[in-house]
Amino acid sequence: MKHSRRKFLKKAAAGGSLLAVGIANPFNAIIFASEKPEDPSKPWWGYGIDIEKCIGCGRCANACKLENNVSKEPFYFRTWVEQYTIKNDGEVKVESPNGGIDGFTQTVPEEDIFKSFFVPKMCNHCYKSPCVQVCPVGATYESPDGVVLVDKDYCLGCRYCVQACPYGCRYIDPIEKVVDKCTFCYHRIIKGKTTACIEVCPTNARLMGDLNDKSGELYTFLKNHNCLVLKPHLNTGCKLYYNELNAEVS
Repeated sequence: MKHSRRKFLKKAAAGGSLLAVGIANPFNAIIFASEKPEDPSKPWWGYGIDIEKCIGCGRCANACKLENNVSKEPFYFRTWVEQYTIKNDGEVKVESPNGGIDGFTQTVPEEDIFKSFFVPKMCNHCYKSPCVQVCPVGATYESPDGVVLVDKDYCLGCRYCVQACPYGCRYIDPIEKVVDKCTFCYHRIIKGKTTACIEVCPTNARLMGDLNDKSGELYTFLKNHNCLVLKPHLNTGCKLYYNELNAEVS
């Protein structure tokens, strides 16, 4: 019996194995990580990060804090940057000093480094979000255009969603005592603007777009790059795609 490549990829995606084996092009990535919304005329927001372009300057983290009134206390970020250093002996060192805002200090001697690169992190805005599923009062929810949001008026600060998020993207605001996280700068994108982090990135390592728009910037990015998602085996349907994602990144 003959099977088309299209049918094979659909079956592989359904089984959660598509990205695990490293297959990547726009069709594959979108099939795996984002179901289409009921109304295709509306945006279905996704996000892309080009690891090869990120220089770890931390401007994105700083801009996000300022734009979204994120706590000024240390270690509270909606987005941050991690530095992965792979040593010649195979050891992997991960650092994230102040989200990159104050710059990175290399703690591994240059002669011991095999490879070093930066990986920005943020909410993956999954369409099968564990955080949405565990919230006891519905304070965490998904917007019609695919953005996972938090209604702080309903949030109890119970931390269920913080524990459920496999990407470590949620925290309890030290002042308001409720959950906070990346919102894709929803207050901006609904007005046709871009996110604060994308606006300040000096190397254009970040981009956002409508996954329904096949001629859009994000779809084109997925088409032309080797894009993968974090922890694909969890099948959360995250819509945050990375170009040239290394196996050492978790």
